[in-house]
Amino acid sequence: VKSTVKKVFWYVIIGVGIGAAIHNWIPASAILLVLGEHNPFSVLIATFIGIPMYADIFGTIPIAEALWAKGVGVGTILSFMMGVTALSLPSLVMLRKAVKPKLLGLFFLIVTVGIILIGYMFNAFGYLFF
Repeated sequence: VKSTVKKVFWYVIIGVGIGAAIHNWIPASAILLVLGEHNPFSVLIATFIGIPMYADIFGTIPIAEALWAKGVGVGTILSFMMGVTALSLPSLVMLRKAVKPKLLGLFFLIVTVGIILIGYMFNAFGYLFF
């Protein structure tokens, strides 16, 4: 357990710092420029922003709420949240001990594609739900 904590400690610190910056210090105009509905790559960007962070789904809710309040699309927010919870680097480091690298790469690829597809679908059809 101690060695695992040593390996993921800095990922946790970096993830918390990124989350705090997004939540508190980045202006809405900058967020909308990168993650707004007019950027066709917003889902991809949100997914890959979430990967270095380490949090459970409850830890991403305040960030998601801040993004929603600043006008980010629901599919982009979901992609960010799923990227954080399913593809975080610390989780992949821990999974590497139990799963062969080839299978871990396949897992990463399939989950990433699924997250991106879901994000774009929610952005395209989100008006039906909200």
